[in-house]
Amino acid sequence: MAIKTPIEITPPKEFWVGNKSATISLVEFGDYESEPCFKAHEVVKKLLVEFEGKIKFNFRHFPLTKVHQRSQKAAEASLAAAQEGKFWEMHNMLFAHRKQLGTISLKLYAKEAGVNNKRLLSELVDSVYGWSVRNDLLEGLQMGVRDVPTFFINGKLYTGKPTLESMKKSISELIKTESSKVKKLQKAPAKKRA
Repeated sequence: MAIKTPIEITPPKEFWVGNKSATISLVEFGDYESEPCFKAHEVVKKLLVEFEGKIKFNFRHFPLTKVHQRSQKAAEASLAAAQEGKFWEMHNMLFAHRKQLGTISLKLYAKEAGVNNKRLLSELVDSVYGWSVRNDLLEGLQMGVRDVPTFFINGKLYTGKPTLESMKKSISELIKTESSKVKKLQKAPAKKRA
């Protein structure tokens, strides 16, 4: 019997879009079959344009499998794509096709997203990425996530509605606060050495 070498899986918390060194981080826990998450996805795309260079975004998996039976495999497919550097392409593809997320469809979307993995279907069937998705879910639960979409801005739970205007306002206020801190540090006189 041949021993399989373990696959090293890059976890979802490693996949950021936007300015990687931005001081404002936006993290969403979501589900690919959720209509509210699709609406939030559209909001996030606009926020990334609006605050280009000032924010970074990370999507974490929180599949509500009792309601959305295909959300788990969709999340796993995004991770399979991520291993080839195609997370965001697959992420967008999954939201675009959120009503057709059967396993065969996932393979087609992955190919369309530029994924070359010939073992994708068998990896999905074998739940190769299942534990990584589960780790996101467990971390979300520890952070207080109970429904999707749930956002965190700079590690703090965002309690407003995930609308463009509401989130834009919160992020703008945070940017002002961050820039005033930087200005205070720059204005502070250097302490003289004795």
